[in-house]
Amino acid sequence: MFEQQHYLQAMGIQEWQLIHPQRLAGYSPPIESLDKQCRLLLVSSLLPSGAQLVWLERVLNSFQLNLSQARHVYPHQLCQLELNDLQWIWYVDCQVSAVTTAKALHTPALSEVEGNTHHRRELWQQICSYGAQ
Repeated sequence: MFEQQHYLQAMGIQEWQLIHPQRLAGYSPPIESLDKQCRLLLVSSLLPSGAQLVWLERVLNSFQLNLSQARHVYPHQLCQLELNDLQWIWYVDCQVSAVTTAKALHTPALSEVEGNTHHRRELWQQICSYGAQ
């Protein structure tokens, strides 16, 4: 183990994260809490940027949220979060993998939804089904 850490440090890697911690026998990843201002968790394998962020902000504004109230996580990180006080969870192009009482949205990739009337309509119907208009 010491040799492996030495190699990582020699490459300038000070911190790393296990992608599949459940594969290590006896290891339990620490459960982290979301900060209090987080109202929506965006679960996606791609971090939104540029024009997608502008579009995402418009969507969030449609149900009285803003970007500062949203957090992004990669699908493999979801099992490491405590989701008790979360209001919304948005699964983007990934399978539902968390048990929570939060209102759930499911869409293809944001780039597909943004330019597709059918996908935008489906997203809006999901939002409206929770009475958030």
